[in-house]
Amino acid sequence: MCDQTFLAITFGPCDSCSENPVGRQSRLDGRSQRATKNICSCCSPFCPFPMACQGLASGETLKSLKAESETLRKKLEEERKKLHDVELEKVAEKAEALGELNMKTRRTLKGHGNKVLCMDWCKDKRRIVSSSQDGKVIVWDAFTTNKEHAVTMPTTWVMACAYAPSGCAIACGGLDNKCSVYPLSLDKDENLAAKKKSVAMHTNYLSGCTFTNSDMQILTSSGDGTSALWDVESGQLLQSFHGHSADVLTLDLAPSETGNTFVSGGSDKKANVWDLRSGQNVQSFDTHDSDINCVKYYPSGDAFASASDDSTCRLFDLRADREVSIYSKDSIMFGAASVDFSLSGRLLFAGYNDYTINVWDVLKGTRVAILFGHENRVSSLRVSPDGTAFCSGSWDNTLRVRQEGRGVVRELKQGGTTPYLKNIFLFN
Repeated sequence: MCDQTFLAITFGPCDSCSENPVGRQSRLDGRSQRATKNICSCCSPFCPFPMACQGLASGETLKSLKAESETLRKKLEEERKKLHDVELEKVAEKAEALGELNMKTRRTLKGHGNKVLCMDWCKDKRRIVSSSQDGKVIVWDAFTTNKEHAVTMPTTWVMACAYAPSGCAIACGGLDNKCSVYPLSLDKDENLAAKKKSVAMHTNYLSGCTFTNSDMQILTSSGDGTSALWDVESGQLLQSFHGHSADVLTLDLAPSETGNTFVSGGSDKKANVWDLRSGQNVQSFDTHDSDINCVKYYPSGDAFASASDDSTCRLFDLRADREVSIYSKDSIMFGAASVDFSLSGRLLFAGYNDYTINVWDVLKGTRVAILFGHENRVSSLRVSPDGTAFCSGSWDNTLRVRQEGRGVVRELKQGGTTPYLKNIFLFN
């Protein structure tokens, strides 16, 4: 049942136009008794889209407006092509080629009873949070592989999870349509479920979530086709973002501390860039041929990469307002589920549905390594905050922490005698 059908059954037709049913709007009559009147969004004085509610002008038809829209779109594409003077790969011809990468699995995190769907690093570069189809959210110590906290959600398919910037809380959600925040403490035996705080509520599944630059606001994406910014303390909706015509599957916040934009990707094959303050869609890219499963900003914030079911990863430059590179090979026939950049931005890591992780040279557009180890599709991938390692989550129920084989030193774990491997080699 869609939202409009539900509202029509619940409230009846609009009393003003008798066509569009939505919610109830209260008013006081002359006897100061509260009465209710059904007002649709088009008839409401608070309509957010007044121009769209005025109907068609004389001589206009829906077909003519669609034709005009298509004409304008083609003109925009022509103007973009005029600025497309050179390919990124040609500019990067003189750049030094990357040497052979020797990425090794340093830790394997086992504990989930079903597919790992999402994971995120803590800012302390040590802890990881992961969510799974088994309905569990686990906080790991990536050095020791110990589980520090575990939360059982009221639903399976916990499709999103995120660490707060302070490291003192985690957020998660999925088929329950909610984003819940759990504060963390040093007491590992504490019942986190008792401190659960429901922050966001969508009308369809939660596909992604990320905190802004503080613990007080969180950004969510959903299968209802929208993204939203919420206040964590009050649970109040601060801004909503409408523009996708299908499920929003992924989002990523601009890396700058003062950044006020984020990018989202969805089942409509589009990647949209949004202004957090105004809620406006400021840029849109639609060159993919299938669902966009993941988007990730370039470290400088001037570009972003996307992974899609069309078996390609693509790089979009926000300043040039166009796609600048495609990362694909004829031998890759399976969709890409997740992407992330190395700390410098020279490497792009991409997890695929054929159980592999491909490492791409961002400048030259060539594949520099193929990483094996997972026994099912790679659903999530994130580089650590200091760039010394990356973690991948898979449908084989495990997470793997990998590091470059060079520059590895053995140190003592702080406060104990157990050695652990720490990589001091930063990705080029």
